[in-house]
Amino acid sequence: MSNAPILLTPGPLTTSLRTRQAMLMDWGSWDRDFNQLTASLCEQLLAIVDGAASHHCVPLQGSGTFAVEAAIGTLVPRDGKVLVLINGAYGQRLAKICKVLGRTYSTFETAEDQPTTAEDVERLLAADPTVTHVALIHCETSTGILNPLPAIAQVIKAHGKRLIIDAMSSFGALPIDAREVQFEALIAASGKCLEGVPGMGFVFAEKTALAAAEGNAHSLAMDLHDQHAYMAKTGQWRFTPPTHVVAALHEALLQYNEEGGLPARHQRYADNCKTLLDGMARIGLRSFLPTAIQAPIIVTFHAPKDPRYQFKDFYERVKAKGFILYPGKLTQVETFRVGCIGVVGAAGMQAAVDAVADVLREMEVLDI
Repeated sequence: MSNAPILLTPGPLTTSLRTRQAMLMDWGSWDRDFNQLTASLCEQLLAIVDGAASHHCVPLQGSGTFAVEAAIGTLVPRDGKVLVLINGAYGQRLAKICKVLGRTYSTFETAEDQPTTAEDVERLLAADPTVTHVALIHCETSTGILNPLPAIAQVIKAHGKRLIIDAMSSFGALPIDAREVQFEALIAASGKCLEGVPGMGFVFAEKTALAAAEGNAHSLAMDLHDQHAYMAKTGQWRFTPPTHVVAALHEALLQYNEEGGLPARHQRYADNCKTLLDGMARIGLRSFLPTAIQAPIIVTFHAPKDPRYQFKDFYERVKAKGFILYPGKLTQVETFRVGCIGVVGAAGMQAAVDAVADVLREMEVLDI
């Protein structure tokens, strides 16, 4: 196990031995102990956003995208309209979900290195009073860009619209307070900044909105209203839960709190990000985003322009040295991505930089 490569990806990511060991026990899905595990999990998750008074935590089987689709399908009425703010692949995916679900939507797209601004949203909402919901990717994983959530949320509130936040790559590491940022739904998952394993999403759904959502959903399995109602009544999941994923996340949350909660998790990732950016700059690799809009979650780097550089060869050589990177997701320029999250610290990030430097020397791409 100790020889396993470090995943410098945006999830799945490297987990602790304690988290992996939590999956060695089998749980009965209707068992009281497992139901208590689920209830404890939801309570701890709500505490991270100070949302217990205003929101329900509704867990859902599947990846984060399952939870995004469930939130759109459940909370946006069939006659609603979603303004989707896009500056990367996950904003585009959210718009595609609206299309597939038959929800009316409009899009506003900025370049992949340009955050959406509050002024943009002010102008868009003033121009289209038919919009009922605005959907925002907090940290767009395709580049690592951070969108200005608090300022955008204020504009949406002032217009009396409802905010849906895809916080997949930010929840647990970047602060979001439900008492300060008014949202109808915030969506995240087990395998990101909480350092659990993939397989469970969850939606913080505003209580009155969820209560009013009966009959909206396009799908039985993804009906968050029905999922919450059944859990509230029985303490159980409606359908077979990802028991091992739940147990692993519960254990990961114990470690999250032991580490010092969100401030400590954010600081470790910020230190990782700085180590990565500084180290890559020293070997001549440029980051795609300016520091001001770079979230400490995943960093996109311009690929070397040398014709001897091929990502697949680069990837395999770095993997052989113990680190798994991520391909770029931009269409216009060639890039690769390096995650700053997971059970890794600044020393591990420096080791990754050293591995990248060694590989580029071996490939005769950089004379460093």
